Amino acid sequence: MMHENEVQTDVALVRRLLTLQFPRWADLPLRAVHSAGTNNAIYRLGDDMAVRLPRIEDAVEQVEFEQRWLPRLAPLLPAAVPEPIALGRPGEGYPFSWAVSRWIDGVHPADAGRDGHRFAKDLGEFVAAIRTADAAGARQGYRSGSLRTRDAYVREWTAKAADVIDARAVLTAWEHALDQPEWDGPPVWTHGDLIPGNVLVDGGGLRAVIDFGAAGAGDPACDAIAAWTLLTAETRQTFREAAGFDDATWARGQGWALTFVGGITYYRHTNPAMAELGRRAITEVLADPAR
Repeated sequence: MMHENEVQTDVALVRRLLTLQFPRWADLPLRAVHSAGTNNAIYRLGDDMAVRLPRIEDAVEQVEFEQRWLPRLAPLLPAAVPEPIALGRPGEGYPFSWAVSRWIDGVHPADAGRDGHRFAKDLGEFVAAIRTADAAGARQGYRSGSLRTRDAYVREWTAKAADVIDARAVLTAWEHALDQPEWDGPPVWTHGDLIPGNVLVDGGGLRAVIDFGAAGAGDPACDAIAAWTLLTAETRQTFREAAGFDDATWARGQGWALTFVGGITYYRHTNPAMAELGRRAITEVLADPAR
């Protein structure tokens, strides 16, 4: 278990939920999908559907959020996003709403060779496209508010990870990000969580962006995190140009990448992939000459 009060799921539970609520799918093949995701358990249903069950109560809002907003965002985006099919309700001892969506084929970038500049350009074009969506009525994204709201968090978790990172250098970089001008434009749509587990590639290009649990409107800087969580020094500028980030937004994006320091210790023993993501983000930001 990765979290306190995490709800455990398995194939048998999902089968019972389907039998009760969506009996037309109850006899389809069903298997758990290995994922480094921290908020949801994923199961593949048949050949073309996915079942996602929140692990924790904080993730439940995402289910109905995606049902409402993804059909509106999808036509504007140059890559596939999850297509909601059905909304499940609590039952069989499982306490949360859950979702069935269309399965999207592809592999995560960490699992396949990437055509670096093509992938970086595709990702930047996705970021630029989502900003064009009408943000009226959208919630604030998990990472689209002020970077200063994470100050105490970053300092706490940097200290906890001091055995594996250069804590002084992290805090220097963090303070540089905090010194940047705040976003003063209108709120714009962001995905907010562009990390390897939320991106699918196919043939070297971007196939899909999934998991909109952190999405919402606000400062677009949080979508710059892809530069340090997904890309390399060689492809970073290609992404930046396609996404259209100015200097201050890019620097705030470095700050958002530094907030992944929390995962280094929090997931050290329960989710090594997320702990490694934190280490990679820190390493890439500190090595970036643009800072």
